[in-house]
Parts: sequence; structure tokens; C-alpha cells
Amino acid sequence: MHSPESDGILFSTLVFGPACGFILGSLCTKIYVDAAFIDTSKLDLTPDDPRWIGAWWGGFLLCGALLFFSALFMFGFPQSLTNLDEEDAGPESEQAMLPPDPLDQDYEGAKPSNGVLPHLEPENGLSCCQQLRVIPKVTKHLLSNPVFTCITLAACMEIAVVAGFAAFLGKYLEQQFNLTTSSANQLLGMTAIPCACLGIFLGGLLVKKLNLSALGAVRMAMLVNLVSTACYVSFLFLGCDTGPVAGVTVAYNNETLRVGQKPVAACMSHCNCLTASVSPVCGSDGVTYLSACFAGCTRANLTGCACIPGDGEAKAIPGKCPSPGCQKAFLIFLCVICACSMIGAMAQTPSVIILIRTVTPELKSYALGVLFLLLRLLGFIPPPLIFGAGIDSTCLFWSTVCGDRGACMLYDNVAYRHLYVSIAIVLKAVAFLLYATTWQCLRKNYKKYIKNHEGYLTPTELFASNLTLDNVGKELGQNPANRTKFIYSLEDHEWCENMESVL
Repeated sequence: MHSPESDGILFSTLVFGPACGFILGSLCTKIYVDAAFIDTSKLDLTPDDPRWIGAWWGGFLLCGALLFFSALFMFGFPQSLTNLDEEDAGPESEQAMLPPDPLDQDYEGAKPSNGVLPHLEPENGLSCCQQLRVIPKVTKHLLSNPVFTCITLAACMEIAVVAGFAAFLGKYLEQQFNLTTSSANQLLGMTAIPCACLGIFLGGLLVKKLNLSALGAVRMAMLVNLVSTACYVSFLFLGCDTGPVAGVTVAYNNETLRVGQKPVAACMSHCNCLTASVSPVCGSDGVTYLSACFAGCTRANLTGCACIPGDGEAKAIPGKCPSPGCQKAFLIFLCVICACSMIGAMAQTPSVIILIRTVTPELKSYALGVLFLLLRLLGFIPPPLIFGAGIDSTCLFWSTVCGDRGACMLYDNVAYRHLYVSIAIVLKAVAFLLYATTWQCLRKNYKKYIKNHEGYLTPTELFASNLTLDNVGKELGQNPANRTKFIYSLEDHEWCENMESVL
């Protein structure tokens, strides 16, 4: 039987996988990339060193092995599931039929009017080609429903925010708060994603406990969208600045700053520094240098750095220079993103509930297929490309390999944060407009778009009572409202017109 609570459990388990993936990625990045071939004890590197490269391939091997062995159990299932009780289909599968009754003969001769086009109903013995030819007609029938289209596109926008934002969230934490890759993945896997799982479950639980109608589910989705958007707006003010970077944001002593070009200074003119890959170091003067070479350091222990001014010994340490107040901003950011993940995920189950109630039972499976297809086409493919292009536009310094542009070595943190978060806010705003359009369509013509007639008697409930043709006139004749309710409880309008003439 269909249940919002069961939907919440199902979708929350789907999100549990990425949580495990982030934790696994954190563990793998703590292992050196070539640990299987070299003696890592002889390396003068630690996972906190910017030059450290983790075993990125470990997660692929482990997950591939788990997928292979878990797939073996699928061979234990029969080719088809038989001996299923008709009761398992739930009341929604009974919407287009009446239980056995003396009135069955009248009902069997009536034409179905539950919203399914007659030429779209499945027939036995259809060939594969015939079934394929029906797909465009069924798809057009679904997409011509504005409620189905709007709620599907709204779900795509919500997923687009998650797909685009999460794809670069680890990188965002590294750039904004100077975290290592392993620390960023571990924090995401232990905080934000479990909160999203909880939010999906709570969304389904609220729909069930509050017994929300389709209109109520839309209002809930709109409210959740507004609150989560407010959380995203707060991200605009939670972050750290890039800070002074020699030759990029601030000039070397007595040198002219050349924006976007390789830093050049007299103190390192004899070093021939390369920009294929950089390992930032923090000088004793509080300025970040792209590498020890760009700091003019002549010793392996990062001392004797000619480009670092000061009265004492000029030295540097690996990594960027810390920004003041960055630790406090990170703790606030972590709390807000947990709340944002939980609240934003609460809209997923109501969206699916609205979609299911919008289509007839015969088309529910195909409607869900169209939903998940569009989620992957519109929600998972374009957003990472859009977010990535926006992030690249905030780059301050690019590496160069043989004269060609490589990866970005340094970002403008303020522009990065504003553009990264603004794209998510725009997508959330589009989703809200689509939710509002859905609510407007349902409010104007509720019975036209909701196919299970929630709030009215179902055929099973109707015939379980003592209403018969013998006493229906006595019980309903004196109350026109009850008579109207009885008429609309029956889903075949032609049969209802015949019944109305009898009454």
C-alpha cells in the first residue's frame, strides 16, 4: 500500500549511500596514492601537507567489488512475482473499478472517465513496437497536465541545487575555510548528508501524520523551500577572504602587481619558478606565497626566504596563511548547512506524493519513470557544468603547463562564495515559482487534476455502507449536499448521470 512514510524511508536510504561515500573518500585520501608501490614511511609528507595526494582509486575498487557481490543475490529472485494478493495493491488501485455488486452490470457497460485516454489503456498481446509507439502519446498526455509538469520541474530544480552545490562543496570548504580534502569529506559525510536523510524521513512522516491533501503538500513544499532558501542566503555572509597573496593580490616589495600573470620579483629572479603546480606557503610576514620558490626560499626547511621581509629569520610554513575569525565562521556554516540539508530534503516526499495523486493508477509507474528520467537529464547533468563554469570565472591565478592553461591555483574567495551561493538561490527561486504555479492550478480546479478524489468516499467505502438503491433516495433525498457527495464519489460520470436520473 502506498504510504508517504514508506516513501520517506525509501528516499532517505538512497541518500544514506552518499554519506557512506564521503566517509569512505575521507579514509582513502588519508592513504598515499602510491602506497601499494612505495614505502610511505620514507615520505616526508603528511595528509595535512598541500602536496599530499590521497588514494582516490580506493573507493572505486571497494564500491565496485561490493556492487558485484551484492548483484549476485539478484539472481535469487524469480522471473516474476506471483501469488500477490489483490489487497496489496491498496485502495488507489481500486479507483477505476467497483467491487462485486448487483450494480456491476451497469458499471461494466459504462465508459471509463478517470482521466486515462481510452487509446492509451494497455492491451494484452501488444508487441514491443506497438508499445513503443504508444510512449509518445502517453508522454504527451502526462506533460499536458500543468500540475504534473510544474511539480516535476520543481523537483528537477531542487535536485539541481543539491547536485550542483554538493559536487563542489568539498572544494568550497577547502577554499573558504582552508580545510584538507579528507577533513572536508569526513565532515560532509558525518553531518550534512545524515541530516538530509533525516529530513526526507521527516517529510514523509509529516505528510502522513498531518494527513495532507495535495494542496497541503504543495503548501508544505513552498514553506520548506522558503526556509531552505533563507539558509542559502545566510551562506553569502559565512566565509573567509582570500587574504594577501604575493604577486597575485598584493605586490612584492618595490614591485608592480601584474594581475593574472606569473609573479616576477627581483628577489626570486634566479629561481626559475614553475607554475605547473603550486604548493602555497605562509610567510612569517603573514603573506601567502604560491610556493617556496616564489617566496625565494633556498633551503628545504623553508628558511632563508629572500622575498619575505622582516628583521628576524625569514621563514615559511606549508599551507595558506589563516584568516582571522575563519574558525568561528566555519562552525556557524556547519550548523546552518546541517539545518539547510534537513529542511530542504523535507520537500522531496511531498513532491512525489503530489505527482502520484495527479496521475491515474494506470500511469503512475510511467509517471515516476518520466520523473526520474527528467531528474537525471535536468537535475544532475547541467547543474555541475553551470556551477563549475561560475567557479572558474572567479579564478585569480591559473597554472600553466607547456604554455597551456591548467587548473586554477587560487580563487577570489568572496566572488567564489557569492557566485556559488547565488546560483543555488536562483534555482531555489525557480522551484518556488513552480510550486506556486502548481498550487494555483490545484486551487482553481482541484478535482480536475487530482485523480484519486481525496476527501471523497471511495467506491469501497461507499459500498461498505448500507447504501443501496432501495434506501439511497430516503437517506440522501432530503439533503442535496449528501446527494451531490454521493454522485461525485462515483468515478464514472456517465454512470453518475444515470444514477442521478434514478434519484
